[in-house]
Amino acid sequence: MRSCSGSGLRFINCHRRIFAIIEQCVHIADAECGGVPAHRSTCCDSDVVFDSVFEPVFWTVDYITRWFGTVFVFLVVVLTSSILAIAYLFVLPMVFRTYSTAWITWHVCYGHWNLVMIVFNYYKATMTHPGHPPTVKNDRPFVSVCKKCIIPKPARTHHCGICNRCILRMDHHCPWLNNCVGHLNHRYFFNFCLFMTMGCVFCSISGRNLFLDAYNAIERFKHTDVEKPGVPVTGMGVLIGLLPPGQTNYQTAAPPYTFKDKMINKSIIYMWVLTSTVAVALGALTCWHAVLISRGETSIERHLNHREKERMEKLGRVYKNPFDYGRLNNWKLFFGVQKRSHWLTRVLLPSGHTPPGDGLTWEAFPVKKDVIPV
Repeated sequence: MRSCSGSGLRFINCHRRIFAIIEQCVHIADAECGGVPAHRSTCCDSDVVFDSVFEPVFWTVDYITRWFGTVFVFLVVVLTSSILAIAYLFVLPMVFRTYSTAWITWHVCYGHWNLVMIVFNYYKATMTHPGHPPTVKNDRPFVSVCKKCIIPKPARTHHCGICNRCILRMDHHCPWLNNCVGHLNHRYFFNFCLFMTMGCVFCSISGRNLFLDAYNAIERFKHTDVEKPGVPVTGMGVLIGLLPPGQTNYQTAAPPYTFKDKMINKSIIYMWVLTSTVAVALGALTCWHAVLISRGETSIERHLNHREKERMEKLGRVYKNPFDYGRLNNWKLFFGVQKRSHWLTRVLLPSGHTPPGDGLTWEAFPVKKDVIPV
């Protein structure tokens, strides 16, 4: 009975806290609606109806995306491993036979540094949780209450339907990571995109001549008209003496290429096409995220800020992003650069340091100055 009564008291207290938070949220909504009760607002009503009607659709999409996340991570590992296998088995031996010692040293050192950065940042991006707001009562400021989690949402926090949790400074949910990109792993995600693009560009440029040679070789193989060995010779061929006495088969010469040669050439073509395609697609995504980082905003905030800017323009006012610290300072805060040596140890080398701040509170409308004088 004591345990039952204790559970009942905890259940009642929990619901009391939930209703207190909801009541506080209603007061906030009333204030934002200009004194009109939120439950009578047509906007609130339409949102509730929309969420209720499409809830099964949202749930289905989130479930499928969550399941496919594992498949996408598997594809990233398999495709990257296939490129590495081709590079080590076929390309590197050709490089050692063809290039000078200086070029070999450059290719080996740069390629392995790039590989380490890709593997490290992808592992950290997938395994590091993006950051979640506290679920217990605290004195931290918040801007709203999540209607899914029923917990206070700090500034720049959004709910992810796939992870089914609120994410601090959420950028987006990435199926290729099977994880949300948020405050604690945003840097790993961007570094993975950047170094994967650099690696693909490196393979595409350095392997261009190999690709052309392999493509021309495959074309020659296709157009080479070689008879199979052991073709029977009958009829007039025997009568006119094409074969020596007692021989019934004409032994043709062996083909000018082997199966191994054909597979090597096809593998090089596959590597060049895949790396070139990824370099273009992922490079565009990396450039877009670089622009967002320079502006001090996330992918979600980009849409929200654009919509707010249009609304303010209609009122004859100018909207400014409250979290824009200036381009250089935005990059410093993003990478966690606090002194000059950090450009090497935290940007160009693998680093597991956490980003500045706790992701719960943010300085809005900062003064345009060098926040980190390095």
